[in-house]
Amino acid sequence: MSIEIVPLAKADIPGAVECVQKAFADDPYFRWVFNNPSQFNIQRNAASLAAHFQYGINCGCPISVAKVTRATSDQKTERDIKLSPGSIVGVSWWYSPQAACIPQTWSIWVQEWLLSFRQLLSNIRFLGRGGLNVPRYWIWKQVQQDAHDALWKDPRGYYFCNMVGVSFQARGMGVGKRLMESVMEKADREGMPCYLESSKGHPNIAIYEKMGFELIKEIECAEGGNVCKLYCMIRNPKTKS
Repeated sequence: MSIEIVPLAKADIPGAVECVQKAFADDPYFRWVFNNPSQFNIQRNAASLAAHFQYGINCGCPISVAKVTRATSDQKTERDIKLSPGSIVGVSWWYSPQAACIPQTWSIWVQEWLLSFRQLLSNIRFLGRGGLNVPRYWIWKQVQQDAHDALWKDPRGYYFCNMVGVSFQARGMGVGKRLMESVMEKADREGMPCYLESSKGHPNIAIYEKMGFELIKEIECAEGGNVCKLYCMIRNPKTKS
């Protein structure tokens, strides 16, 4: 399969949204924070993801997509998979390092306000948050912030992998690794560390360890007797010999 890794463009947002929804359908965190399938509204979720991707583009976040460059037919899982040129089969979203001593810029503040406004409009349009368990979401945000405060020791900040997902059609083909490398190589050149959180212990921990990440802490988001575990990993910059 011929695939290239390119920066996310506005025209790619619908394809990126669809890819993320499919890639994370069985994700433990997704199932924990959207714990009632009967209330889940896929259109509301798509609107939220699209708003976040627009925010990421406007803020200059390192967001990449894996895009099919030519028509292909590949035998996988005992069936033919056909993907047309332009199909998005992977997405990675990182945040660039932000030193704790540097205050938030005015432009980022504006983009956060616009994101909140877009989410408000979606709440009105779809009559709610589409099944999002809001108390659990805020539990996760607080647990995540506590982890960052405890684990982020480098005063320069970290390249933070917010998400990386690959469609089932392209799994096992190295797409996820290429998406990760698009930022990890930049971090190495700059001598910067990388950080991620995974809600899947197996097989993700072993996969990320092969990329140079080290498991440094396991954290738990708990509510009503239900627990979502997250695995915090850091990758120190590599130098070529």
